[in-house]
Amino acid sequence: MTAGDLSSLEARVKRDLEMTAHPRTEWMTPRFHRGKPALDVLIVGAGQSGLCIGFALMRDRVHNILLIDRAPAGKEGPWVTFARMPTLRSPKDQTGPDLGIPSLTFEAWYDALKGPGSFAGLHLIPSGAWHDYLQWYRHVLDIPVRNDVAATAIEPGRLDDGGNCLLVTLSTGEVLAARKLVLATGQDGTGEWWMPDFVRALPPDRRAHTCEMIDFERLRGKTVAVLGSGASAMDNAAVALEHGADVHLFVRRAMPSVVQRYRWLTFAGFLKHIGEMPDEWRWRIMGNILTAREGFPAGTYERVMAFPNFTMELGRAWTDARMEGDRIRLETTRGPFVADYAICGTGIRQDVAQRPELAAFADKIALWKDRYTPPPGEEDELLAAYPYLGPDYALLERRPGQAPWLADIHVFGIGSTLSFGPSGSSINAMTTAVPKVVAGVTRGLFAGDLQRHWESLLAYDVKQVELDWSRMATGEETGIFPAEEESH
Repeated sequence: MTAGDLSSLEARVKRDLEMTAHPRTEWMTPRFHRGKPALDVLIVGAGQSGLCIGFALMRDRVHNILLIDRAPAGKEGPWVTFARMPTLRSPKDQTGPDLGIPSLTFEAWYDALKGPGSFAGLHLIPSGAWHDYLQWYRHVLDIPVRNDVAATAIEPGRLDDGGNCLLVTLSTGEVLAARKLVLATGQDGTGEWWMPDFVRALPPDRRAHTCEMIDFERLRGKTVAVLGSGASAMDNAAVALEHGADVHLFVRRAMPSVVQRYRWLTFAGFLKHIGEMPDEWRWRIMGNILTAREGFPAGTYERVMAFPNFTMELGRAWTDARMEGDRIRLETTRGPFVADYAICGTGIRQDVAQRPELAAFADKIALWKDRYTPPPGEEDELLAAYPYLGPDYALLERRPGQAPWLADIHVFGIGSTLSFGPSGSSINAMTTAVPKVVAGVTRGLFAGDLQRHWESLLAYDVKQVELDWSRMATGEETGIFPAEEESH
């Protein structure tokens, strides 16, 4: 294989998938809503998680699926938009979207593209290369994706044969019927990117969250104030510095965190089983991780410290902000500070009511505060706002019988973290988490078709008996084990 030639690798992918295709039997039956075909599964989000879930469903012979993404083609996920780090933070040998197929790994793709041994020479995976790999992954697996469209509303519906479905309104005004819905909507899928209200009140052209597109060139020669000490805050500070800005990064703690707890939990026992543990242990362990700001890697720190015009303002939180003439006056715990632009690396907050597709029934969704009361000293209202998910990643009803159709909405984003550990939007957990959520989806599809499968079994018995008698009458040998049927 020559560098840049992916054709041999793609042939290997097809061969590997063919060799591991058991069970091959097609088991899904077309269903209809008002005479139009209904999807078996609609996946909202075509980033790395949505693509991987789509692939896993297709391997399980669930082909009647669609992925939608609000971003234009090629802009899904954060990698070429607001992920401003030059490399992934995960160790390069962590696998995920491949789901155990060696020819689908980043390593196989990178060596095919750059030449044998190229992956071995990498220290960390470049963010842009990871994005390109996901684009290839989508192409080689022929995953059905529709871009430039978002889900804006969800309500229960009925299929023409009486079965349950969900009616999902799109930003185009169309309504799609789907038996199952997976929300692979990333960081803010069950909440919002958060910044203090007094920062949000500033003119939009004078402040931004790290998740937004920022014209950094416009900041050249300006004073930029960054709030936060996590990796994304550092990344944005670094890009501003690289564009010639004078940057001050404000940290409310006396010392920033350098501990990366997500490195601790990357072991099989935790990744596979934390979601099965008692609530008190999930709350305690994941609460410890989620409430402690994830530390920035050493390379990120070195990136900003290479600039003499970078200042880290330790123990200096923001308390207010307002425009004073043409500049921003920030009130801090150590006196005022004047800047030209403010960037908030303040993360996300869980609040299902903030999501347009969930807002209409947000009051019916069970949250952790509805199902678990932590012991004194472990209370945390931010953790309490996470959705409390069922064992199949499905939303649960706050009050039984109020909205049973929530069981057909599966959450695979940051909102699943407290219930299942680092699952949605996390590379290191994909190999264990994606099969779990897909098994939950296919379990629901199978359960909804039990009567049809029973009838199929009875018809299979009759058909096989007739076939065996026909063979005996013509003198053909009959085996104890009949050939596998093509479909149910």
